[in-house]
Amino acid sequence: MTVTDTLSLIVITGPTASGKTRRAVELARAVDGEIISADSRQVYRGMDLGTGKDLEEYDGIPVHLIDICPAGYKYNLYEYLRDYRKAYDGIVARGKMPILCGGTGLYVESVLKGLSLPEVPENTQLRRSLESKSLAELTEILASMKSLHNVTDVDTVKRAVRAIEIQTYYAEHPDMSEQAEPHPLTDALTIGVEVDRETRRQRITERLYSRLNAGMLDEVRNLLDTGIPADDLIYYGLEYKYLTLHLIGQISYDEMFTQLEIAIHQFAKRQMTWFRGMERRVPTSPIHWLPSALSSADFTSAVLSLIP
Repeated sequence: MTVTDTLSLIVITGPTASGKTRRAVELARAVDGEIISADSRQVYRGMDLGTGKDLEEYDGIPVHLIDICPAGYKYNLYEYLRDYRKAYDGIVARGKMPILCGGTGLYVESVLKGLSLPEVPENTQLRRSLESKSLAELTEILASMKSLHNVTDVDTVKRAVRAIEIQTYYAEHPDMSEQAEPHPLTDALTIGVEVDRETRRQRITERLYSRLNAGMLDEVRNLLDTGIPADDLIYYGLEYKYLTLHLIGQISYDEMFTQLEIAIHQFAKRQMTWFRGMERRVPTSPIHWLPSALSSADFTSAVLSLIP
């Protein structure tokens, strides 16, 4: 019996700087697997140091959904689930074990919930009726149509209009709305890489120094030089936000470092809050937390022992 006989998916997740990629690679070697990234920023080409792609870590293990969009693009959940399904089906067809690895909680949770978002066409008439609305007004309209679990739906006017468009389409096409309902996976194994707070903070700081020394400022400068608007890079948050603000003269280097370091620590805390909530929202896929301090062999052995 192989792993694929009892599991449809293995998930390796956890907060930033917990060492997820290395664990996923080690596991992939043990179970003849391929990795699908669950990182909302690693989809962008040219955004390498700031997103922590660390491509050398994969060391020959196939990885999917990295470098699939140009920097400056705003990739969304519908596109991710579509691309995930294509990558997943390909891995299964090759007789390999799919391993989902990443810390974007929305992506991980949506996969475990079995979400499949139907393609919704543009509604030109509706868009015209909304074009004079403010973001606050659009948010209020959307809140009257659904619970706002996903704040990215209303982080820009364009996204809020699109979210209203989708909800309107579902209301007019109940069959499509049913397709978008969750169908939680019951044969997935979810592993969380647990790292204590102090170790995590130390790793975040050390990694930030390392990436800056490796040329992260040059990476962001090159993106700006290719014509990507500063606001588009700021939209991506964290490294791209603060390095861009420094490069366009709004904050000093020291302010950039201090503010970015604080923001990454806060981001890691938000990730852990999301994962705790995810365990309640997706009870069919409890997270089995394993210490990041485990040796490679012990970590992989612990994961294998959890496979039915």
